[in-house]
Amino acid sequence: MKRTATANWKGSGKDGKGTTSTQSGVLNNTQYSFLSRFEEGIGTNPEELIAAAHSGCFTMKLSFVLNEAGFTADNIDTKCIITFENGAVTQSHLEVSATVPGIDEAAFSNAVLDAKENCPISKLLNTTITIEYKLV
Repeated sequence: MKRTATANWKGSGKDGKGTTSTQSGVLNNTQYSFLSRFEEGIGTNPEELIAAAHSGCFTMKLSFVLNEAGFTADNIDTKCIITFENGAVTQSHLEVSATVPGIDEAAFSNAVLDAKENCPISKLLNTTITIEYKLV
């Protein structure tokens, strides 16, 4: 399977503007700029998209890991915070809250750590990945 996305940029790095689109059409000429990346401008930025990818990938992987252990989550919420410093992504921090009937803390912890290490986006990222998790 292959997925595609495109980006277009016009102008200088600081004063220019860009758009990004995805094959699915979820993003369609979505704006990004210096302001949306480094300040509080309107639009998305690469780090926000990495956070969306990591939180989504991890959450789905956790669901699969739980299923393999005989559990089905009622709900999994994951927030990803990407830290971008000095021109590099220096950390991806995941905050996970889940409702999983019948699971104990040890089994949940094992599933979370497995998903953290083995989701495809975790494997892709060359940065520190940290995680906080709780059963609710």
